Amino acid sequence: MTDHQSTRLARIAAPEGVAPAAGYAHVVMGTGRFVAVSGQCALDEKGAVVGEGDPAAQARQVFENLRRCLAAAGATFDDVVKLTYFVTDVAHLPAVREARDAVIPADRLPASSAVQVAALFRPELLLEVEAFAVLPAG
Repeated sequence: MTDHQSTRLARIAAPEGVAPAAGYAHVVMGTGRFVAVSGQCALDEKGAVVGEGDPAAQARQVFENLRRCLAAAGATFDDVVKLTYFVTDVAHLPAVREARDAVIPADRLPASSAVQVAALFRPELLLEVEAFAVLPAG
């Protein structure tokens, strides 16, 4: 088990009998206030698509939108315990991971799931990411 900054969150990269995770933690535990951030897409503040056809540009915008949503709740990426990726093509996952790695250090990786979907709510969108975070109680 490893901790970050406090004992509030703990990560287990490889529970006994489970193959080590590649780029995520199998288990993240925490105590405090739960924050759920709805799936974010590559839309700017006016609702226009950022990076049409470019998964890397879309991923960067998605993580910026996640950052803003987390901040509105008083949270940061350090507080994230779970990310769920919805991609229209699994080939977009390296771009998503690169954007994630730019904001979340390797020793603080959350649990995660990735799902390929047939489509998102607008055809020009390539990915969506939702987040769960835990803040200190109080």
